[in-house]
Amino acid sequence: MTMPATADPGQCFRSRRPLKLAVLDLSGTTVDEGGLQDEAFIAAIHQEGVEPGTSRYDAMLGYFQEARGASRHEIFRAVFAEDTVAARRANHIFEKTYDRLLAERGVKPMDGADQAIAELREAGMKIVLTTGFARHTQNMILESLGWMGVSDLSLCPSDAGRGSPYPDMILTALLALDLDDVRSVMAVGDTVRDIRAGQRAGAGLTVGVLTGYDDSAAFSGAGASAVVPSIREVPPLVSGTASRAS
Repeated sequence: MTMPATADPGQCFRSRRPLKLAVLDLSGTTVDEGGLQDEAFIAAIHQEGVEPGTSRYDAMLGYFQEARGASRHEIFRAVFAEDTVAARRANHIFEKTYDRLLAERGVKPMDGADQAIAELREAGMKIVLTTGFARHTQNMILESLGWMGVSDLSLCPSDAGRGSPYPDMILTALLALDLDDVRSVMAVGDTVRDIRAGQRAGAGLTVGVLTGYDDSAAFSGAGASAVVPSIREVPPLVSGTASRAS
């Protein structure tokens, strides 16, 4: 575990304001989707004539992997910047392919995710689940997991404006749940983009988990408050700091 300045989580965060809201990313953070979105992206660009082994293919796939926390619409607009029709078409193919793969194979929670969410709730925190997927895809993921009622709110970019690294979903969650201080928010994700979103929103705690795309060095370089192996190590970071008010 990489911690800021000291190895004692309680000491690290004791001076922080009480935490009331945990904003948790889905894929790579709380959900193991087994590479379905990479497979769907590859299918989408291939149908647009982008062949594996070409420099264009490598550049597009690399961009998608680095920007996976962003709205999928934004990603396809970026990789097909010269052709907006192709961008819309590829995004549609991606969504259809991902939904088919999800229906066929399903997804599973990250090890310890259910328990971590339960422990955060027991600490008095509200839970928001966020994603860069479209709303119907997010709902399919939650339904596949039996998680439709596990959070106080679930948000995708179309609900708020933009996906990570923008703060829109975090600020939307704060307003929707009638919380008055963004410093009471903990933002948790598997990419630097998730950390940036938390920082730009003014979250009191930003946590990178190592079960997704980015590594410890990337998170530390981005200034994450803490870096932990997985979601199961998140609740101990906030022990004694969460608000127990109803």
